[in-house]
Amino acid sequence: MREWITVEREATMIRWFEPSLIPGLLQTEAYARAVLRGGRMLREPEVEQRVGSRMDRQSVLSREHPPEFVAVVDEAVLRRAIGAPAVMVAQFEHLLQITEQPHVDLHVVPAGAGMHAGLAGPFILARTPDSGEVAHLDAAVRAHVTDRPEDVDNLQRRWESLRGEALPRRASRDLVRELAKSWT
Repeated sequence: MREWITVEREATMIRWFEPSLIPGLLQTEAYARAVLRGGRMLREPEVEQRVGSRMDRQSVLSREHPPEFVAVVDEAVLRRAIGAPAVMVAQFEHLLQITEQPHVDLHVVPAGAGMHAGLAGPFILARTPDSGEVAHLDAAVRAHVTDRPEDVDNLQRRWESLRGEALPRRASRDLVRELAKSWT
């Protein structure tokens, strides 16, 4: 993870696809805590350490020259209960607030899209200051970071396919706003 955190801190652009959860850089503390407690795989001290680390990582979006950040999520992410309804309400409010920033975009692949290229799993693409590309793939056991051109090209094609299926920015925000009501 340290290798990826270094890439993330220096990135000029971050493109993140998530089929299951709100991307970590957009999570509230309560949502992150609920995610990390889910499944009961971690002990409480480890949960708190990881929550703190995740919240620290979010500073990348508020630094003096933040990266362009574009997240694409499957609509199921917005419908999946993570924690109590109050956690979801606060998470949706946070999404709407943070996506008001000009360098942060959120797009939703609607449920009606059916099968799409992102169902193979989450991934992140980061552009480095030297215009290189680095990819991050998360798995249950460990994350994989690669800058192999074949891997990056494959994920870039997947990204373009996902962006083609996703709603535009305004329609995505409208869907977030509409679904937020279901948690109150």
